[in-house]
Amino acid sequence: MTRYFSPGGVPTPEVAEYYERRAKGGVGLIIGEGAFIDRSSARSVDTAPSFYGEALGEWGNIVNRVHAVGGAMAPQLWHVGGMPDFNFPNDELNARLESPSGLRGPDVGGGTPMTEEDIADAVASFARAAAQAKLLGFDSVEFHGAHGYLFDQFFWSATNQRKDGYGGTTLGERTRFACEVLRAVRKEVGEDFALIFRMSQWKTYFYDARLAETPALLEEWVTPLVDAGVDIFDCSQRRFWEPEFADSSLNLAGWVKKITSRPTITVGSVGLSTDLYTDFHSNKVSDPTTSTIIEVAERLDKGEFDLVAVGRALLADANWVDKVAGRRFDDLVGYSVDMMKTLV
Repeated sequence: MTRYFSPGGVPTPEVAEYYERRAKGGVGLIIGEGAFIDRSSARSVDTAPSFYGEALGEWGNIVNRVHAVGGAMAPQLWHVGGMPDFNFPNDELNARLESPSGLRGPDVGGGTPMTEEDIADAVASFARAAAQAKLLGFDSVEFHGAHGYLFDQFFWSATNQRKDGYGGTTLGERTRFACEVLRAVRKEVGEDFALIFRMSQWKTYFYDARLAETPALLEEWVTPLVDAGVDIFDCSQRRFWEPEFADSSLNLAGWVKKITSRPTITVGSVGLSTDLYTDFHSNKVSDPTTSTIIEVAERLDKGEFDLVAVGRALLADANWVDKVAGRRFDDLVGYSVDMMKTLV
């Protein structure tokens, strides 16, 4: 989750301590907050971290501290496309943004349309960042392909209206940009370095958007990504317990695993009483909920998915994993949006 505590894009010692506390608290794999690749058009805010230049030394310190206390870590590489930051809008940075077709939603402008040269440069930028991640000693790397950011803007017909080879009438055709990034990255990092790809149906500001209305369309979407090198899919939902399609209880992670046989991560309101959108528009505390913890564990045991990602609950409570493992549910800390203002 983006924390906005990296002035000039450089994580501070407090950020390193924040991640270290969660590794000490039992987290198996920390997927870092979104970190911008080295294109000025990728960045929408000054205080989210970079993954290039001066910031790399600090990321090396972070991963070393996480490893020292028994954790593993992956950076999340990020390009926002034409999507401005809704917490800290910046007109200067927004003017530099780029996107497939100058859109961030249906008939909603955002970013300058990318040329094919821009696309090639973005592909190369992701590959450089992933190579740096491996060099720094990270255990994996994740690509933020969800929530209406650059990869997602290529996937979505509402934001990809290109007439060249990076557009297309089918969802499968519109995976070309993501596939080129994945193949370029694989060439840099080799076969023994796991590539995680984050995906979602919903988009920032467009919470009811759906790219795949049927399992067949979902297969059309994810199969090229598997072929291009995805090892693990991080399947973002607002509420993990909601079925993805009718006539099945499987959620998005369950369906992606069924279709691809790749490991999947489920995420979405694990352990809390309200979803992210509700929290952003409320000052109330989202209370810990034992029922969702038990349900996600039961579904994990049944093999519907392979990993569980926790966002807000872990942001609020660095020892969340150890408390859940010890069944100390009464000790869990609730989440409120005010917690975004501190690094606890």
